[in-house]
Amino acid sequence: MSQNRIVWSKQVPEIYSKLDEVDALVAEHLDITLLELVKLRSSVLNGCSFCVDLHTRRALKEGESQQRLFLVSAWYEAGENFTPAERAALALTDEMTRLGDRGVSDEVYAEAAEHFDDKQLAALEVAISMINLYNRLAVTSQLHPRPRRG
Repeated sequence: MSQNRIVWSKQVPEIYSKLDEVDALVAEHLDITLLELVKLRSSVLNGCSFCVDLHTRRALKEGESQQRLFLVSAWYEAGENFTPAERAALALTDEMTRLGDRGVSDEVYAEAAEHFDDKQLAALEVAISMINLYNRLAVTSQLHPRPRRG
């Protein structure tokens, strides 16, 4: 039997507000489509259905194609559907989300550094860290997307 869980953002809205401010600052340094792809990928890896739904809808609103959104779960096999910069960001997302015993490899980090300047790379690292935080909070709170028709 599942216990009723609190929704963290309703209990500490001042923290949610500050996190939202950080997200807005990050968005000043990176393309919105790239951000949504990264957020979607991390959410898929973390099994966060609420965030998968949210970032899929946001990406569609920003003009992202359905095909690319479907392929995020297997981006590494999607060939030229993603640019080299997007592939580097998605690889960094994978390694930061699944840190494991070895952290982020030099190879993946160097590839990301080839495509993003220092400020963009820092913002990308923060974006990946933030979505992992949001995923963990949503999964712990058992937030689920509401069913939509059509």
